[in-house]
Amino acid sequence: MSLETEVDDLWHRYDDGDLTAADAGEEAYAVLEAFLDALETGEVRAAEKRGGEWESNEWVKRGILLNFGLRGIEGREYGDVTYHDVLPLRETDDLPGRGTRNTPDGTVIRRGAYLGSDCIMMSPSFVNIGAHVGDGTLVDSCDTVGSCAQIGSDVKLGANTLIGGVLEPVEDAPVVVEDGASLGAGCRVTSGFVVGENSVVAENTLLTPRIPVYDLVDEEVVYGRLPPERRAFTRFVESSVGDHDLFEGGAYKPAVVAMDVEETTLEGVEREEALRE
Repeated sequence: MSLETEVDDLWHRYDDGDLTAADAGEEAYAVLEAFLDALETGEVRAAEKRGGEWESNEWVKRGILLNFGLRGIEGREYGDVTYHDVLPLRETDDLPGRGTRNTPDGTVIRRGAYLGSDCIMMSPSFVNIGAHVGDGTLVDSCDTVGSCAQIGSDVKLGANTLIGGVLEPVEDAPVVVEDGASLGAGCRVTSGFVVGENSVVAENTLLTPRIPVYDLVDEEVVYGRLPPERRAFTRFVESSVGDHDLFEGGAYKPAVVAMDVEETTLEGVEREEALRE
């Protein structure tokens, strides 16, 4: 049987109540370990782009949920700290051979996370289970990459950036940051939002499907995605609640403005690339 078939079989037994942590045997745990290994090598991913759209691989998300449902909490060691979780942290012995480095004192990579070649993880930072971080990507200090998030190649995540996780429902696509994107410090990307390739996002920008993106290039308002090759930043637009008596002088709501990336200087991005070469 394929790994997908084995995971689906375990899931149906677990979902029907026929399989619990108490009676899961060596065979079930062997499947779960093989599944986590496949995530870490990039053999399987929580989401993939098909026909121009990102789609969730539901069986992969179920495999992650099985690792939570069929394992008990254990005390584990991380340096001088004892933590309690159902999974250990990811082994990192394979990273140096691919030119990937994680700095000391706080770079945490959970079991089942993928890191590509020539990546840099600055401390403190955290990459969760099911996340996929592409080649040449920088995960800066105080960054969080949530469960199942898909980060492309040559991406720069500025310091204190939050990439949200989307594990449930399993059919929902996770947060995606496509190849070549650069996010300034303090950005937050949540709820399955897709950042298009080669976009530059200003510091402290919130990207979520609930906030409109005013795309000045195609002259349209879009939700849940930032088109490729855009420079994005936050502005405030008039809100309908401004007509209420309590809002003297009007009321405003946040929005994201997207312009052609070529309309702004790329000195900062170019300088970053030069430092990494």
